[in-house]
Parts: sequence; C-alpha cells; structure tokens
Amino acid sequence: MVQTLTAYPVSLSIDYPEKLNRLTTFFRIFTAIPIIIIIGLLSSAEFGWEGAGGWVYRCAAAGLIFLPIVLMLLFRQKYPKWWFDWNVALTKFGARVVAYIDLLTDEYPSTDEDQAVHIEIPYPDAKNGLNRWLPLVKWLLAIPHFIILWFLWIAAIVCVVIAWFAILFTGRYPRGLFDFVVGVYRWSLRVAVYAFLLITDRYPPFSLSD
Repeated sequence: MVQTLTAYPVSLSIDYPEKLNRLTTFFRIFTAIPIIIIIGLLSSAEFGWEGAGGWVYRCAAAGLIFLPIVLMLLFRQKYPKWWFDWNVALTKFGARVVAYIDLLTDEYPSTDEDQAVHIEIPYPDAKNGLNRWLPLVKWLLAIPHFIILWFLWIAAIVCVVIAWFAILFTGRYPRGLFDFVVGVYRWSLRVAVYAFLLITDRYPPFSLSD
C-alpha cells in the first residue's frame, strides 16, 4: 500500500517518568522561580507599574527572531542559520521549563541539554522550500488552531492540577493525563513552528498525536 501522508516536519516527545519526587512536586512553583526568571529575561519579558492599572506583564515576541525573518524571506528568500539556531534553542529551552512546571519531569531545566524533552526542527531550504509571501498571512491562517488551543490549554492546566494531587499520593503521573498534556505541547509546537518560526509551509494537523 502506498503511504500518501508523511510525518509533519516537526516532532516532540517527552520521556514518561516511572516515578516522580513528591517533595519537589509539592514545592514545584517555588523551585521553578529561578528558571522562570531566566526564561523571562530571554523572552524580553518585563513587569511594570501602570498607575491605576496596577502591575502588568509584557512579553515582546517571546524572544523569537520573527519580523526580521519575515523580511528576509520576503525580499531575499533566505533564513539565516544563526537566527534559526537561536529560535530553535529558545523553543527547546522554553519547552523544558514548561515541562518542569507542569510536573512532566523532575529534571531541573537545562539551558542547553535536551534532557527528557526531545524536539526535532529541521533547517528549512528557504529558497526552494518556502513561499516568500506566506509569512505575511500564516498567523492569520493559524487562527483556527489558536482558538482550539486556547480550550486545550485550559484542559491541560486542569490535568496538571489533578496530576499534582496524584503525584503527591502515588508518586506517579497518570499516563492518560501525561499523554494529553504532551499532545497539547506537540500541537502548540507545530503551530508555533508554522506561524512564528516559519520553517515550513505545511499547514499543521489538528492532532495531539505524532
């Protein structure tokens, strides 16, 4: 039988932990503070006071090189390798931080090693493999994904809260909840790679699975 569909050119997997530390799970919100500060600084995040509006939080493009790549693809059909490497490294680091916060691993997030979070993002052939005009509208085309992911992330947060209690009592992350949360990560990564990292013109599938 001829296989008509190929795998999406971006992959994410997280090693399932057989046992998790109950103590570090209980205090996870506190132990994660230093690494949250680091990812916040890398992401151009800032806190500020706006009078009657109180404390506000701003994040500038999540630290990704985005608009310059749009212009390079549009006018030069080129994706500079070091810009790609920065975007991928920041994406992987962010995924490790979120996985740690969401209790999927006990490993404190490394700034450079993959650890239990495995992400593969291939370097694109910008001249022959990418349409120079699509970066202007990809964010618009991805709106259906954004809407669905908004609800999926609400469900994922609920799953993490349930998993927190489960880990405290059993030391294990319920496999069904784990797979669902990882699936939401995977879906989100595909959309981010399509709409913001701009390494593929292939529209992301509406799927939690590989």
